[in-house]
Amino acid sequence: MSLFTFLFAHEQSSLNTNIDLLLNSSLMRSRRMSKELVDYITQYLGSIRERRVIPDVKPGYMKELLPDTAPTEPEDWESIFKDIERVIMPGVVHWQSPHMHAYYPSLTSWPSMLGDMLADAINCVGFTWASSPACTELEMNVMDWLCKALGLPSFFLHYHPDSRGGGILQSTVSESTLVALLAARKDKMLQLRPELEQDVDDSVLNSRLVAYASDQAHSSVEKAGLISLVKIRFLPTDEQLSLRGDTLKQAIQEDRRRGLVPFMLCVTLGTTGVCAFDNLPELGPVCAEEGLWLHVDAAYAGSAYFCPELRWSLEGIEFADSFVFNPSKWMMVHFDCTAFWVKDKYKLQQTFTVDPVYLRHENSHAATDFMHWQIPLSRRFRSLKLWFVMRSFGLKNLQAHIRHVSGYQFPSCKECKEFVRDSFYVSQLYVYLVSPGD
Repeated sequence: MSLFTFLFAHEQSSLNTNIDLLLNSSLMRSRRMSKELVDYITQYLGSIRERRVIPDVKPGYMKELLPDTAPTEPEDWESIFKDIERVIMPGVVHWQSPHMHAYYPSLTSWPSMLGDMLADAINCVGFTWASSPACTELEMNVMDWLCKALGLPSFFLHYHPDSRGGGILQSTVSESTLVALLAARKDKMLQLRPELEQDVDDSVLNSRLVAYASDQAHSSVEKAGLISLVKIRFLPTDEQLSLRGDTLKQAIQEDRRRGLVPFMLCVTLGTTGVCAFDNLPELGPVCAEEGLWLHVDAAYAGSAYFCPELRWSLEGIEFADSFVFNPSKWMMVHFDCTAFWVKDKYKLQQTFTVDPVYLRHENSHAATDFMHWQIPLSRRFRSLKLWFVMRSFGLKNLQAHIRHVSGYQFPSCKECKEFVRDSFYVSQLYVYLVSPGD
C-alpha cells in the first residue's frame, strides 16, 4: 500500500467517525427534545381544566412578543420551548377543556395523536398509489371499516363485488361539500349535452343549474355555490326545522318552469345551529324521481351512527350519492379528518382527473389514485390516526363513548328520536376518557 493510499484511507476513516458522532449527537438531541415535548403535552392535557378556556388577549397581541424578522442564526431548543408558554398559550382557546362549551365538540385522544406523529415522521405525499402504496391502501381499508361500523350502504365500500363507490379522507366537510357539488355539476352537464341541438359552452350550462339545501344548512353550502358560480336555493323548513319532501318537489317544479335545471340536494343530518334533521325518507325518493344528486351532510351527528339505536335518521340513506361526516368531532380523532363516501367513484374521477406524464405509473389503471378524488394534488397520511383509534378503542368502546357523551339513555329508538326532534337542544359533549383496551 502506498503512503498516499494509507493517508487517504486514514482520513476517510476519521471523517466517517466524525460524521457518525455528529449523527449520534443529533439523534440524542432530537430524542431529548421529543421527550420534553411529549411530557409537556401530557402535563398540558392532564391539567387543562385549570386553564382559562378563552384567552384574555386582543387582536395583534403577539406582535409585541416576537421580533420583526426571523433569526439569522439558529436558536437553542430551550428558548423555543420556553416560548410555548410565553407566546403561544396566552392566545390559545383550549378546545380539549371540559369547560369548553362553544362551537362543537372537537375531541382528540392519545392513539390519534400518536398516529399523526408517525404520519409526520413518514411525511409521505400520497397523491397516487405509487407515491406511497401504504397511504392509499390503509385509507381504503379503514374507510371500509368505518362504513360498515356506521351501518352505511355497501355501495360505499371499496372492496365489495357490487360497488362502484368508495371512501376518502378529506380535510373538511366544507371541502367535501364542494367536491360533491362539482361532481354533481359535471354529471348533470354530461347528461344535458346529448339533448342540445348545438354546442354550448359549459358556462352557459352552469348558469342554468340550481341546487338546494334547507335554510338550516351549514354556511359551507353557500360558499360552495359562490366558488362554483352555481345558484343555491335555501328552502324553508317545517316547525321542527326539518326540510320536507313536498317543499323540495314544489321548488323543483317552480325552477323547471323558470327554465332552470335542478341537479343537487344537500341534506343535513344534525344541523350546526339546532341539531335538526332533514326528512331523508321523504327527500330521497324525490331526488331519485327528479334526477338530483343527493349529498348527505352528517358532519355533526355522523359519529352517533356507531350505535344502532341512534340510526333512525339514516332511514332513506339508500338514495344517497355521497355522504360525509367528521370523525374529528365525537370520535376522538383530531382535526383534520373528514370521512367522505361516493356511490360512484367514476363520477368523481371524470370531474377531477388530470393526467400529466410525470404522475403516471405502471399501476395507474389497476390502483386507486386519490388525486383524482379531490381538489388538491397532495394529501397527508390521515388514515394512520383513524386506524390507531379504531384499533386502540375498538367498536365496543367507541359505542360506549358515544352513548356516554350524548348524555341520555333511551329505552327505545322512538324516545330518542322524539327527544332530539322535539327539544331542539344541542347538548354539550364532554371529554370521556376511555382507556384503550378497557
